[in-house]
Amino acid sequence: MSISRRQALAFGIAAPALLRFGSARAGTALKISHQFPGGTATEGDFRDRLCRRFATVIQERSKGTMTADIYPGSSLMKTNAQFSAMRKGALDMSLIPISYAGGDLPELNLGLMPGLVTGYAEGLGWKNKPIGQELAKFLASKGVVIITWIWQAGGAASRARPLVEVGDAKGMKIRGGSREMDLVLQAAGAAVLSLPSNELYAAMQTGACDAALTSSTSLTSFRLEELAKHLTTGRAKSYWFMLEPLLMSKAAFDRLSNEEREIILSVGAELEEYGRSAAVEDDVRVAKVYEAAGAKVHDLDEAVVQKWRELARETAWKDYANKSENCARLLKLAMETGA
Repeated sequence: MSISRRQALAFGIAAPALLRFGSARAGTALKISHQFPGGTATEGDFRDRLCRRFATVIQERSKGTMTADIYPGSSLMKTNAQFSAMRKGALDMSLIPISYAGGDLPELNLGLMPGLVTGYAEGLGWKNKPIGQELAKFLASKGVVIITWIWQAGGAASRARPLVEVGDAKGMKIRGGSREMDLVLQAAGAAVLSLPSNELYAAMQTGACDAALTSSTSLTSFRLEELAKHLTTGRAKSYWFMLEPLLMSKAAFDRLSNEEREIILSVGAELEEYGRSAAVEDDVRVAKVYEAAGAKVHDLDEAVVQKWRELARETAWKDYANKSENCARLLKLAMETGA
């Protein structure tokens, strides 16, 4: 895959760097950190598997001159430190929910804007549309490059009573996953808490959290079925879609030869279909896991999703657009992409 002029501009690559081909170093060893449980190339959380596939393929295509070590379970560094570490060049790569960086870069909360994305095809379609190109350009300006676009639908696990309708949130302590989702939950009468998904089990176990909104994969990977009496799935409809890409430090990306960059980008793009299929499979699998554990499973219909979307429009969407001209512009581009 050749690096196009558009990609070069999006990633902020200087023209002279594009002339360099082949590496002057003996080899490139990358470190990939993520918060999810570790597994193997064929078993475990698909996000860990995707990272392992990425590492295997780049090593094969570079004939061993590029390698990557995977650090699952935030074993290399804490979850919330990973994005800023990439920006500084202290971490090469991470697979992380983009909204985790929304505190420092509010624009990135667009990646978990409730009710905005309505399906996988729409989310993955961002990549080649103005919204995706502008988001990639913004990230590159902040020191991070998108390698693999991954979207996940989400659901809710709750300890005592279901979280399905908007009215169900009243009086509950809920983890929403992003500032924007928290605004919606607060408008519905909930108290909210902010923590990464790998800390949800302890929070629910102690009663600090009554319900958690997170991806279908995390609902099982972090064993929340052991604590939950109810599950709301994303297998039919969802108002919760999260952008959770494989990212690379631009400093690390810029150090690569042009040939190495082409390998990284092509392998990353090839893995997008694998990520989509695995996410869809987990939307279905999560219901079976919770049913087997004795939880009651609920699905969303279009009427319920529309109520959540309407509340999001009046709260989170407006708040986001009022943050800055850039936020308003990105939201408008995303809305134009919708079905």
